[in-house]
Amino acid sequence: MSLVSHKKTSYFESVKVRKKISKTIITIILIMGSLLILSPVWWMFATSVKSMGEIMQFPPTFIPKEWHFENYIETWKAAPFTHYLLNTLIISLSVVIGNVVSNSFIAYGFAKIRFKGRNVLFAAVLATMMIPGFVTMIPHYVMYSKIGWLNTYLPLIVPSFFGSAFNIFLLRQFFLGIPNELIEAAKIDGASHFYIWSRIMIPLAKPAIATVTIFSFNGAWNDFLGPLLYINNDSLYTLQLGLQVFKGQLETQWNYLMAGSILVLLPVITLFFIFQRYFIEGMNLSSGSKG
Repeated sequence: MSLVSHKKTSYFESVKVRKKISKTIITIILIMGSLLILSPVWWMFATSVKSMGEIMQFPPTFIPKEWHFENYIETWKAAPFTHYLLNTLIISLSVVIGNVVSNSFIAYGFAKIRFKGRNVLFAAVLATMMIPGFVTMIPHYVMYSKIGWLNTYLPLIVPSFFGSAFNIFLLRQFFLGIPNELIEAAKIDGASHFYIWSRIMIPLAKPAIATVTIFSFNGAWNDFLGPLLYINNDSLYTLQLGLQVFKGQLETQWNYLMAGSILVLLPVITLFFIFQRYFIEGMNLSSGSKG
């Protein structure tokens, strides 16, 4: 008996040791991967606090010899970035509202309203994801030019109120996981589809809504091509266009450009950390099973 118990103990101890070793290896791999991914961000920050002389040195320095944090102040003063910030916020918040409202409403229809041709129409919506944006760029520009929307924010904001295939798919999968009994009970009480969508589905889909919010804000905040195509007036510039003030024909002020890029990056990082828990839940599409 003692021999058998000793063998069992040694077996379980070896299993625990193997688990600890595997966990340690995985932790080391994750740390190394994180450092590899964050290295460009560190390089951008390190460049932002260097002088131009140190930036041009070879071999380059990974850690600045002198820390010039005043570069951030000089960057903000180099152009009306406060005005550009307000312009970018107007566009980004409008896009977020448009994407959340339109995509959640369309996704509710595909998930909970039965109608003829629903699956075919949903497949057609998903098929639009296969069309590259560069294919529709010129037709969109011609259309907005003919209706007089150039040099306004309308081409950047209005399309968000007409749905996005990826966001519709994401929200639909989440809505499918909500029991149909809730909707049937609401219908018995006389609730309309608009009431069910706004008062029942939206509050229950907070993780998916947070995911759409992060994607939408990030896309609108970092959009460079859209404002570059449709905006020509300096007073309407966004932060992404404003950063081009540091790029000249003969020389680029890399320290100011990187400082501005860090400042532009901060709101997106902050938003992600605020909604991080909801974001992870919203991306769990395995919960989207039909009720």
